[in-house]
Amino acid sequence: MLKYTETLVGFSEVPEEITLCINISGCPIKCVGCHSPHLQEDIGEELKPVTLSNLIAKNQGITCVAFMGGDAEPDTIVQLAKWVKKNTELKVCWYSGRTRENFHQDKELMSVLDYIKIGPYKEELGGLDSPNTNQRFYKITTSASSSLINIEDITPKFRKNK
Repeated sequence: MLKYTETLVGFSEVPEEITLCINISGCPIKCVGCHSPHLQEDIGEELKPVTLSNLIAKNQGITCVAFMGGDAEPDTIVQLAKWVKKNTELKVCWYSGRTRENFHQDKELMSVLDYIKIGPYKEELGGLDSPNTNQRFYKITTSASSSLINIEDITPKFRKNK
């Protein structure tokens, strides 16, 4: 059962989007130096479509829903993302801590996401804003005239210009 602990509306988790970030508990990755170690525990309320609907309704003005975690139940993330796509005009993002070298071959996943962050946090490499990070952030678009999927690495958008 996929559970969430809290939500927040953020402006930096997904570039150029006003994002409802839903923190998912039960993280199996357990990164050293994790900024939210409480999310490694099995805590919170079940995240179901009706719950998701209520969260979206309470946060008017958002342009994106981001599932922050959920690596223990990727199939549930896909089902919830499908629900968002079917019932709203919002974009969908998934922050995954796993290394998904072949994630682009998962057509079902690619069909329901607009963005995906992949890679575990490695303290010595830093997060998305670090030029040394192992994490990648991708924008996913599908051609209107065909089913061609374009995956663009937009990780550099997280780095502050100095």
